[in-house]
Amino acid sequence: MADLPRRWCCGDLLLSFMLLGMLCQSGSGQIRYSVAEELEKGSFVGDIAKDLGLQPQELAERGVRIVSRGRTQLFSLNPRSGSLVTGERIDREELCAQSARCVINFNILVENKMKIYGVEVEIIDINDNLPRFRDEELKVKVNENAAVGTRLVLPFARDADVGVNSLQSYQLSTNLHFSLDVKSGSDGQNYPELVLERPLDREKEATHDLLLTALDGGDPVLSSTTRIRVTVLDANDNAPLFTQSEYRVSVPESIPVGTRLLTLTATDADEGINGKVTYSYRNEEDKISKTFQLDSSLGEITTIQSLDYEESRFYLMEVVAQDGGALLASAKVLVTVQDVNDNAPEVILTTFSSSVSEDCLPGTIIALFSIHDGDSGENGETSCSIPRNLPFKLERSVDNYYHLLTTRALDREETSDYNITITVTDHGTPPLSTENQISLKVADINDNPPTFSQTSYSTSIPENNPRGVSIFSVTAHDPDSGDNSRITYSLAEYTLEGVPLSSYVSMNSDTGVLYALCSFDYEQLRDLQLLVKASDSGNPPLSSNVSLNLFVLDQNDNIPEILYPTLPTDGSTGVELAPRSAEPGYLVTKVVAVDRDSGQNAWLSYRLLKASEPGLFSVGLHNGEVRTARVLLDRDALKQNLLVAVQDHGQPPLSATVTLTIAMADSIPDVLANLGSIKPPSYSDDSDLTLYLVVAVAAVSCVFLAFVIVMLALRLRRWHSSRLLQVSRGRLTGMPTSHIVGVDGMQAFLQTYSHEISLTADSRKSHLIFPQPNYVDTLISEESCEKSEPLLVSDKVNANKEEPGIDKQAPPNTDWRFSQAQRPGTSGSQNGDETGTWPNNQFDTEMLQAMILASASEAADGSSTLGGGAGTMGLSARYGPQFTLQHVPDYRQNVYIPGSNATLTNAPGKRDGKAPAGGNGNKKKSGKKEKK
Repeated sequence: MADLPRRWCCGDLLLSFMLLGMLCQSGSGQIRYSVAEELEKGSFVGDIAKDLGLQPQELAERGVRIVSRGRTQLFSLNPRSGSLVTGERIDREELCAQSARCVINFNILVENKMKIYGVEVEIIDINDNLPRFRDEELKVKVNENAAVGTRLVLPFARDADVGVNSLQSYQLSTNLHFSLDVKSGSDGQNYPELVLERPLDREKEATHDLLLTALDGGDPVLSSTTRIRVTVLDANDNAPLFTQSEYRVSVPESIPVGTRLLTLTATDADEGINGKVTYSYRNEEDKISKTFQLDSSLGEITTIQSLDYEESRFYLMEVVAQDGGALLASAKVLVTVQDVNDNAPEVILTTFSSSVSEDCLPGTIIALFSIHDGDSGENGETSCSIPRNLPFKLERSVDNYYHLLTTRALDREETSDYNITITVTDHGTPPLSTENQISLKVADINDNPPTFSQTSYSTSIPENNPRGVSIFSVTAHDPDSGDNSRITYSLAEYTLEGVPLSSYVSMNSDTGVLYALCSFDYEQLRDLQLLVKASDSGNPPLSSNVSLNLFVLDQNDNIPEILYPTLPTDGSTGVELAPRSAEPGYLVTKVVAVDRDSGQNAWLSYRLLKASEPGLFSVGLHNGEVRTARVLLDRDALKQNLLVAVQDHGQPPLSATVTLTIAMADSIPDVLANLGSIKPPSYSDDSDLTLYLVVAVAAVSCVFLAFVIVMLALRLRRWHSSRLLQVSRGRLTGMPTSHIVGVDGMQAFLQTYSHEISLTADSRKSHLIFPQPNYVDTLISEESCEKSEPLLVSDKVNANKEEPGIDKQAPPNTDWRFSQAQRPGTSGSQNGDETGTWPNNQFDTEMLQAMILASASEAADGSSTLGGGAGTMGLSARYGPQFTLQHVPDYRQNVYIPGSNATLTNAPGKRDGKAPAGGNGNKKKSGKKEKK
């Protein structure tokens, strides 16, 4: 049987050529071909290029292609020959099953014309399938008392071919008891039956083995066989009987799995096992057994999987009822599936343009698509729509194809892209719908020129600007996109006083910024009239113009120019005449000046800077008139020089000067006699003033340097004094206590020394006086008072000797007891009009102690001592129990308190009948001297 296809290939060449020649076309544009099944891939089907009226090479150029929906591509186009060929091996039985006529429909799309042509190809059957029985062996039971003529149903064979190639006849092997009879059913199927020709005798022969052969009508004839074993049973004279010979049921495809469709009923008049009926399928197909389940005892048929109207619209099955005695009956069951609207419409986009130019004409095709609904009847009928507010419409083409077209002109600047929603709705209940979106972009064309935000522009720039500075920026807008909206800026070229405009300004072509190429001068150029052009980059380019007025602003860059008096060109000096008898206010001359600037920068004012005789002349502030301010005197010189300044009001102001020479004479001969003595004015006074300034700066510098040196010297002296004070304190630690007397808790030497330094700021005389020690028990002798030796410095060293008594210390007062205000401590107070001030804080007290100890140190270095010695009196003899503070010497006199301009003094009163002077016993030479 494996050689059958090969035998067919050897004998079917003539048939193939006959089928390939069956080509016809209808007047409605439908193209029909026929081709035999099982041909090799690439086999010729038809000359599609010729039928379309095209040349073979035009198929690819025009975009001709096959459009099919949801099906494997069985055919293809040969671009070289322009013919339609098979895309793969075609099996008619797989495509059309038992259909008498197998036709495949698809469409041919000519893309550049967007036309669809229907193509119908009929598949011709060949004898490539054997008749086949379901089972290779069949067991049949028959009652031994079966009457002659009893018929036993045999299994029938199936042949996938159709026509003469299908099953045609059966043959039964030779036997004595049975014959074969074939009956045609209402469905056109031949059913073989076994007919009993002679009575059976189980005791002689219990089983009969037969061979049933099925034959088709092809050339060559194909056949298949099945073995039949007939078993003779005990007598059972009643066969089961169905209530109906044919059962019909109609159910919707949406019923759930497990639903009971119907119940078959068969009865048997026998009893016992011979009356028990069982149900079973006979010759059921695979899809029957996979879809339905038959209860063998109850005869109920239920679904075991979902029904699908689109897959199978009805199911035909045969049910056999058999009793225990091997008698049986059969009935047909027809299950019809009702369609339910369970499939939403489907939109299949065949071709579309994702972009369309905005200048396309109305009626331009945007897309081609088809609609498919798997349901049937009204459930499969569809309607298609798009939103009404869009400039598009739908137009139906062949079959279920639609065109999407434009209805009016498009404007990209108004709407740059569209999202077109295609809604497809079927007519089922309830209706189902599907939405599909098509995105369409509107391609731009250059249909909009650039536009400026203003009709004209004005700007300004100050003169004397740096080169290359940006002045102004203009901006234009173009609603187009891409290159059509890329704007370039330029200036219209023209000449200004023979100079091209490009020498003054330039404009950046990309940004529209205006730059200055030169430094403008207001006095030469006050404004520029510019024409700015904005052009896009479209094809052809569009442009627009706008005027730009550039004004140059004045700056104060010109000094006043003096027109009169002018400097003579021959080197002489211009002279103005004024009579000596001129009255005050007499107009001598007038200074005339102009300023090339404008506005406030050109407002001029006049003033007199310098004159040989101040107060003799005056200059008008605004008119520059030179007039006499007073009557001329005899002492006024004949020649008067005036320096007049002319200043503008700019920021900053600029000025110019002119020198006027005025000759004062009553008559011209007097003037001529003295003209030779008139010389150009010199400015020696200016040079002298400069010299004075230099000398003054040098003097101030020297004074400052001397002040710094003096301050350093004073600091060193203070440091040296502090060192001496530390040494003197060390020496005092070894002195006996008898040399010291305590006064209110303060220790001091009984012997005091005063140092007086007299310095004056306005005198060259300075004195440093060292008085002799003042003892408590002796009076100061006249000789000792004269031993004062002035220390320094004057040209007249003995000048102090001419003033007797200046170096003599006054004798101590006999009544010099301390008052409460004069005692040490903070409790004392003293009127502000007294010369002496006792220290009122610890710092002043410590400073006082330090100075007293310093004086004691000097006394320790002398030859005299306290207590005993020649010319002295011991403390024990002088100071007894009746000793009071009045016997203590006044050690406060001539002691300087830091921070005060006074010195300590004794109690208020007169000493030797004289008022105290300055708090000490010495007279001062001058009140301007300071005590150090």
